[in-house]
Amino acid sequence: MPYQWTSEPGQTPQTLHLWPHNSLPARGMAAFVLSTFTLICIPTLPLLGSPILWGLLPFLLAAVWGIYFALQRNHRARQIKEVLTLGEKDAQLIRTEPGGEVHAWDCNRYWTTITKYEKDGPVPQYVTLSGMGREVEIGSFLSEEERISLYEELQRAWTR
Repeated sequence: MPYQWTSEPGQTPQTLHLWPHNSLPARGMAAFVLSTFTLICIPTLPLLGSPILWGLLPFLLAAVWGIYFALQRNHRARQIKEVLTLGEKDAQLIRTEPGGEVHAWDCNRYWTTITKYEKDGPVPQYVTLSGMGREVEIGSFLSEEERISLYEELQRAWTR
């Protein structure tokens, strides 16, 4: 699961860290780009020494650069972090966007409502926290099954 409680269930404050899936680490990305470059170059080996190679080379390098650029952009987009802290009387959700922008939400735990929209949200099983006149999403980058599990864990944590 791409989320983890960093404190014991009975401890105060309870802290929940959430992050998106990161299935391709930096070394894996480098290996993928290198293997793609190698496989693209294999058909050009018979063209070594001919002027046709110089005509194809810019397109081959552009294809490899495009793959690298897309993977880098995807990696940067997955740098979202959410931290939910549950104190004795208050709850705080801090979301850090990929660009470094920080959004914070605070509320009294007693007045907080946890809602799961099964079909009415932007994604199925959409989980929100409501309080202080605001409704904020939590774990929007998780899969459907993970959001269901998160909702159940949040319900248990709120009742403690």
